[in-house]
Amino acid sequence: MRRLTLALLSGAYICVALMVALLVWRVGGGAGAGAASLIGTLGLCYAVQGLFARASQAAELAAEIDQVRDAHLILAGELEKIQVRLTEVVETVAEDALRRSEEIASEVHQLEDIIQQMGERLEAQISVQVDRAEAQAPSPQAAALLQTVRGALEAGRVDLYLQAVVSLPQRRTQYYESFSRLRDETGRVLMPAEFLSVAEPGGLVAAIDNLLLFRCVQIVRRLASQDRKVGIFCNISLASLGDDEFFPPFLEFLGANRDLADSLIFELGQAAFDARGATEARSMAKLADLGFRFSIDKVTRLDINFLDLARADVAFVKIAAPFLIEELREDDGRLTLRSIPELEAADYAALARRHAVELVVEKVESERQVVDILDLDIALGQGHLFGEPRPIRDAVLADAQPPADLIQAALRRRAG
Repeated sequence: MRRLTLALLSGAYICVALMVALLVWRVGGGAGAGAASLIGTLGLCYAVQGLFARASQAAELAAEIDQVRDAHLILAGELEKIQVRLTEVVETVAEDALRRSEEIASEVHQLEDIIQQMGERLEAQISVQVDRAEAQAPSPQAAALLQTVRGALEAGRVDLYLQAVVSLPQRRTQYYESFSRLRDETGRVLMPAEFLSVAEPGGLVAAIDNLLLFRCVQIVRRLASQDRKVGIFCNISLASLGDDEFFPPFLEFLGANRDLADSLIFELGQAAFDARGATEARSMAKLADLGFRFSIDKVTRLDINFLDLARADVAFVKIAAPFLIEELREDDGRLTLRSIPELEAADYAALARRHAVELVVEKVESERQVVDILDLDIALGQGHLFGEPRPIRDAVLADAQPPADLIQAALRRRAG
């Protein structure tokens, strides 16, 4: 379009120039004057065109500058709005961080108060129980071992070990089970089978359980403050559930920290669950009202009333792999359980799930056992095959010291 316009203008300029040259020639100017007038007219026409073109370009440039200026004003306005919004977001984040920090600090102070109260209670309890156990020690070896246990409690050498509970067949970690381990003065780890033989007669197991219980709560709280969600099975004894001095403040603490309910699962043995009295049952019910769940381990019989477990808010049942496989038998081409011959073995896990109870096979040590477990449609496994119990790192435990620090003073006074 621009080329056509230029061609038409050029044609018009030539015509005008020819007419002027012809006019000059007729009036007697001669051929030279006509040629000069032709060239002059063409130059004048193009000069005028140039002036108009520059004026047009200047107008267009001015319009573009106005548009750029308007766009800059709009952009400046949007940037100002964004800056205001960012300021609001930063202030909101800062307020949330400050509030969360204050909440965590409050929880830590509350936990310290609970530990202080329980420490004072456990000071007297462990001192009396140690003296009683020493008096009942049947042999010098048992007395020496009891003294080692006493020294471990005095020095706070009660460690927390965690073992993974994995999903099957994927073998992804879903939960952890916590274990207590004592260390003697040389750093040698005392296994439960070793120290329980002298700790149980003197009633020290309840004290050790209490230390483990507090450490589990502290670890879960610390990990939760770091946005690390983890579920931990933590043993709780009937003595703890029935202790009218230990349990109320502990229940009060859990009531103020209900967000722990998804991360902390209290575990007790099948025999202990069956032997619980009214006090222990009420304590479990109070924990269940706060949203906490329970697990049954040390299973010695499979004819379990899952309805009763569901009513007691038991969500998990742990069965040892050797015991479970020993219970399997062939009956007229059917795989059944010795204690429940009328039920297909593969339906046992489904029966538990119908009552919202999940089976966990523990003490799994071979791939062959895994095959049998999968045939029984059991979805969770635990054992050395999936990972041995490992101690929690010292860095994590730095802010999770159990009440043993408070207990050691009383033990030293008794020893003196």
